[in-house]
Amino acid sequence: MSTDLGVSRETLEKLQIYVQLLRKWNTKINLVAKSTLDAAWTRHIQDSLQLFHVKHQRGGKWTDLGTGGGFPGLVLAITAPDFDDNLTFTFVESDQRKCAFLRTVLRETSTKADVLATRIEQTPAQESDIVSARALADLTSLLDFTDRHRRPGGVSVFPKGSSWKKEVKKAQESWRFELDVLKSKTAPDSVILKIGEIARV
Repeated sequence: MSTDLGVSRETLEKLQIYVQLLRKWNTKINLVAKSTLDAAWTRHIQDSLQLFHVKHQRGGKWTDLGTGGGFPGLVLAITAPDFDDNLTFTFVESDQRKCAFLRTVLRETSTKADVLATRIEQTPAQESDIVSARALADLTSLLDFTDRHRRPGGVSVFPKGSSWKKEVKKAQESWRFELDVLKSKTAPDSVILKIGEIARV
């Protein structure tokens, strides 16, 4: 377990509960690759926490698409009181079993967030200040998804692996956007893409 996350003891205890539930539920439903569980604190928790450092404002509404096992959205919601207690969170996840897991962790950690058990393209527009997604789709598809749920002036935040440059180039065929690229602190070939001023070409 990693304790150098910059969070309070209370928040760390909530994250410990989360990881325990992740291990328990992962034997029944595929929340994360089994091979990543031993490195959960770095691979999933710290990796998700990085997204707090690319926010452009305090407060607002944060919507996480395809939340799955909770990365990054659930980690951010649990730790928000330590970083920005004016944020509200909404998770969009179409898999009912994963939604049950998310709601269980929220209950067991006394964390507030809305869980929408719907497909992204069928979910009512969320008018969010920040939209995130991790390991969900290529960048072109992500911009299609987030265009529906981001308010004017909002930003999208996506962790991406080593192929991110190809994804950006492909996305620029369909979209215009401002792009900030931040190096990942947990994986040398990975980045976090912060995208704003998004418009269709």
